[in-house]
Amino acid sequence: MKKDIEIPKVENVFLAAIQEWSDDFMDKVWYVYLVNDSDFDLDSVMVVSKAFGTIDGEMRKTSLLRHAFMKVPTVSAVKVEMIENSVLALNNEFMVTYFIGNTLYDKKFTFRKNTINEHATEEVPHIWKNGVVVK
Repeated sequence: MKKDIEIPKVENVFLAAIQEWSDDFMDKVWYVYLVNDSDFDLDSVMVVSKAFGTIDGEMRKTSLLRHAFMKVPTVSAVKVEMIENSVLALNNEFMVTYFIGNTLYDKKFTFRKNTINEHATEEVPHIWKNGVVVK
């Protein structure tokens, strides 16, 4: 029964968007990092991302992007993907799924439209750069 299903709460795992210089684009671009601030390694990590919303009254959405990481060690961060400047005006959603031991965890993280900007930054733990954090 539904009442017997236990869904564990995701704690000390979050995403951060950090603006960094890109030699490929010769400009600053935003990269999303998965930060593991917990005392446990994250195993079999899957991150699925998409962006959606309206621009000029027209509904827009991107295709799904999937990223897999065998392990994200305790107290560390991994670069997930670059966010194109044109999709910053959309909601950017990331579904993160991982195992700690035999327990499956998953959580949806959303950067709301126009929240990824230089004025909304704070220092990101374990990366020690300024970025936009979503927990």
